[in-house]
Amino acid sequence: MNVTIIDSGICNLGSISRALERAGATVQVATEAAAVANAERLLLPGVGSFPAGMKALNERGFTAAIREFAAAGRPLLGICLGMQLLFETGEEFEETRGLGLISGRVREIKAGANPVPHMGWNRIVPRKADPLLAELPAEAFFYFVHSFVCEPAERAEVLGETEYGETFCSVVRRGNVRGIQAHPEKSQRCGATLLENFLKL
Repeated sequence: MNVTIIDSGICNLGSISRALERAGATVQVATEAAAVANAERLLLPGVGSFPAGMKALNERGFTAAIREFAAAGRPLLGICLGMQLLFETGEEFEETRGLGLISGRVREIKAGANPVPHMGWNRIVPRKADPLLAELPAEAFFYFVHSFVCEPAERAEVLGETEYGETFCSVVRRGNVRGIQAHPEKSQRCGATLLENFLKL
């Protein structure tokens, strides 16, 4: 099972590559857009700000390639900032256009009295059955690090939610495009199960 990871220069790919290999994947790293066209499965990781993330994708020519990959119906998974970049717009620092693969926006988390960023272990509560979330325990905890959250325009596209001052979308799906706000590569057994599920899609 082959997985191609987008290398946009905004993420250390070592930990996610090793996690995918442990899950049984053969990993390729795409450093240029041409490598995306023949991918079987595509993983978009990312850390940092929404504007910086989109700037990196645009400068390396990945934006159109990712959209074309998604249009072909093959499995795509965004992780952390990678999930956020799947949306239409991000509001971090300034309004920035995203990949537009999922309708909605990315806005600052309403954490209440909780510290920001939201960092550490928290539960993902499934809202819809999906192969990506199969065989997770009844209380599935994942590792998060983020200050912004995704707000899908369509409630039906929310696969999982997490509570941190507010209830926010932590797993999303639109057709073959999925995203998770947490870091599965840092989430021990639950994260390993999710990546194994991604390889089965």
